[in-house]
Amino acid sequence: MNRDQALSIVREHVKNEGLVRHMLCVEAAMRFYAEKFAEGADALSAEDVEAWGLVGLLHDFDWEIHPTLEGHPQDGAPILRERGVPEEIVQDILSHADHLNMPRETMRRKAICACDEITGLVTAVALVRPSKSLYDLEASSVKKKWKDKAFAAGTSRDEMEHAAQVFGIELWEHVGNVILAMRKIAPELGLVGNLSA
Repeated sequence: MNRDQALSIVREHVKNEGLVRHMLCVEAAMRFYAEKFAEGADALSAEDVEAWGLVGLLHDFDWEIHPTLEGHPQDGAPILRERGVPEEIVQDILSHADHLNMPRETMRRKAICACDEITGLVTAVALVRPSKSLYDLEASSVKKKWKDKAFAAGTSRDEMEHAAQVFGIELWEHVGNVILAMRKIAPELGLVGNLSA
C-alpha cells in the first residue's frame, strides 16, 4: 500500500474537502513525528515513516459513510482490508477510537491520538488570524485561543492535553511541532493566506 493508493481510497469515500484536508493535516503531523523519531537511537526506516503517514491519511476515510461511533472506524476496517491495507495499519486506525478501548502501546498509536484533534484546533486558529496563514502562526497564538472555551467549542481540550501527555510530548511543544508539519502542506490546505513561505 503506497500513498497514492491510500489517497485514492480517501478520494473515493470522502466528498467533503474539509475532511480531506483534516486527514492531510494528520498525515503531515504523523510523518513529521516519524521523521523526528527516525533521527533517534530507535531509528525508523523509510517504510515505517510511510506507514505512519498512511495511518494519518486513512484514519477518517469512512466518516462520511459511517458518521457515528456505532460505525466509525470499525465498519471501515473491512473496506481497508479489501483494498490491501496492511492489518497493522488497520489496527492502528482502529486504535484512534476511544470507544473501542484498544491498547495504545506503540508510539504510532499514541501519535495518531495526539495528532488527530489538535490539527483541527490549529486550523481553526489559523483561519481567524488576519493573515489566514500557517506561516506566521505560533504555538503562543493557539495557547491564547485555548483559554477561550467558546472558541472551537466542539474540540476537547482535555482529550488533546491527555493525548499529548500519553504521547510523551509537552503540549505546547506538540502544538509547535504540528504547526511546523502543517506548514509543509499549507498550499494544499488553503492556509497560505496572504503570506508566502
